[in-house]
Amino acid sequence: MTEKNETPRQLTLTDQLWVFGRSGWEQAAWNYPRLQNLGFCYLMIPAIRRLYPDKTEAGQAAARHLELFNTMPYMQSLITGVTLSLEEDRANGKPVSSADISAVKIGMMGSLAGVADPIWWGTWRPILSAFAASLALSGFGIVGPLVFFIGWNLARLAFRWGAQRWGYRQGLKVVTALSSGVLQKLTLGASIVGMFVMGAIIPRWTRVKLAPIVATNHHAALSLQSLMDQLLPGLIPLLLTLGCVWLLRRHVKPLWLLLGLFILGLAGYSLGILR
Repeated sequence: MTEKNETPRQLTLTDQLWVFGRSGWEQAAWNYPRLQNLGFCYLMIPAIRRLYPDKTEAGQAAARHLELFNTMPYMQSLITGVTLSLEEDRANGKPVSSADISAVKIGMMGSLAGVADPIWWGTWRPILSAFAASLALSGFGIVGPLVFFIGWNLARLAFRWGAQRWGYRQGLKVVTALSSGVLQKLTLGASIVGMFVMGAIIPRWTRVKLAPIVATNHHAALSLQSLMDQLLPGLIPLLLTLGCVWLLRRHVKPLWLLLGLFILGLAGYSLGILR
């Protein structure tokens, strides 16, 4: 701990950039006993070196970050920012114990992981991938994959740096803000947007063509598919998607679903039901 007449120990912008640069390696040493703990300790090393010149204190700081840690990697940056703030307070003699730092990390990692999945995997990725796929199918070629790659990484890196900086500046105020119900609102909003996007994607990207002819005359033949398109367009793809979701919820493996859809398509074509 610092004495009152010492210069306060403070993390520089360079230190925070080093921490941010290392955060991408958080899962490089993922392990079953303590999950992401080695990666989290690794990214904290530049801050530990700055705040704890004494080797004993530095070793103690590293040891407390070798405890179990696991969260959605993108949300780790917010936890990192708050932890940097707490470590800085502790290094400057404020009443912050090792147990306090560990408790904050444990309390944040579960709640943030729960809100991250519907936002990143359920909302942003489907929106961006659908847009990129539309570009590729519209004749723009490699522009589609590039838009997805650049858009995803720009959003990811900008969010992680902004979250780390916000967590560092606000410290424990972040915990108060998150406990006010904002996480539940974010999760609900992201889920609604994600379902809306997936609902729009289903009829566009899931195609099922029915082959049977239901009526003929001297001029044209009316197929079952054209009749369905007039009455209930997109109904068959919707039913197929809902059936897959129903099976997934009953723990049917995705590999078996893909195999079943493949066999269903071959059988339907052979029997003249699908085209």
